Amino acid sequence: MQILALIESPGHVSARHRIADFGPALDRAGISVRFEPIPRDAVGRIRLFAKARRFDAVILQRRLLPAYQLSFVRGMSRRLIYDVDDAMFHRDSYHRKGIAARDRARQFRRIVRAADTVIAGNEFLRDRAIADGAVPARVHVIPTCVDPSKYPTREHRRGPSLDLVWIGSSSTLQGIERKRAMFEKLGERFPHLRIRVICDRFPQFSRLAIVPRRWSAESEAAEVASGDIGVAWVPDDEWSKGKCGYKILQYFAAGLPVIANPAAIHPRLVRDGETGYLADSDEQWASAVDALRDPAARARMGIAARDFVERNYSISAYAGRFVEIFRDAARAAASTAASTGRASASGR
Repeated sequence: MQILALIESPGHVSARHRIADFGPALDRAGISVRFEPIPRDAVGRIRLFAKARRFDAVILQRRLLPAYQLSFVRGMSRRLIYDVDDAMFHRDSYHRKGIAARDRARQFRRIVRAADTVIAGNEFLRDRAIADGAVPARVHVIPTCVDPSKYPTREHRRGPSLDLVWIGSSSTLQGIERKRAMFEKLGERFPHLRIRVICDRFPQFSRLAIVPRRWSAESEAAEVASGDIGVAWVPDDEWSKGKCGYKILQYFAAGLPVIANPAAIHPRLVRDGETGYLADSDEQWASAVDALRDPAARARMGIAARDFVERNYSISAYAGRFVEIFRDAARAAASTAASTGRASASGR
């Protein structure tokens, strides 16, 4: 079985973790995937979409398309699968025009109705796809999973400093910058506290030491595991509800407890007092940091966090289900082709 994956760009985080990481399982099932970034220009897109007829199924990842382009790729595809791991029907939390976007919502609605299968990164996205007209039985929740075997497990010991760690993109770094005052207070209250920022740019704080670490796919696992406490903060809004909490899963895979605000998917992932703390106010964040200064507490929660992610959000936990979605697509495509062939023969 051959799959054409239409992705945002080479090496995009969604393509890596929502498709490529399942590569070994797909290979064992005899399923090969060809990754093709979607060109910016319309002519380039049409040329690429025309290749869809050569494949058993096409997976369109995240992107929204104008109606005529969607119609074309739909017509060229034996089976069309739409994979979504963000609230693509909105603008992001920090957009100068605000979150609501009618054109994006309209395009999303068309895509989930046109697709034979929708793979949603969380329940919020699943429910939105169904509300917008996707057939419920054809919508599947596959979270953005992590491979814990790639992460060294942190050995929690008392040291001269205590390192928070945050990993993400320059766009989501705006969340940390929005909470600058809170992090500055933490730095003032805990003189040996630092924050390791794994990103392509870095914030400037005056009272909390920044340990800048340039992100790379090769080093991210080791960099995460070099911290003591993972941190996550997102705005409590409709865009954030589409997030899949991947950074938290990375922290868990490295055996780190997490402090996160109780918004979006965070309460589903962080079990308060067991794998970390849900903290809303500045004082709650300070109390969580204070509790996690104890290396024994970090070690205990880190073990629980690693176990949680292995059982619930690992590649191995979802590989079988992911493969079966593609097998179902292939069977459906073959059945449709056979029916079409019989109809053509009877019409001669």
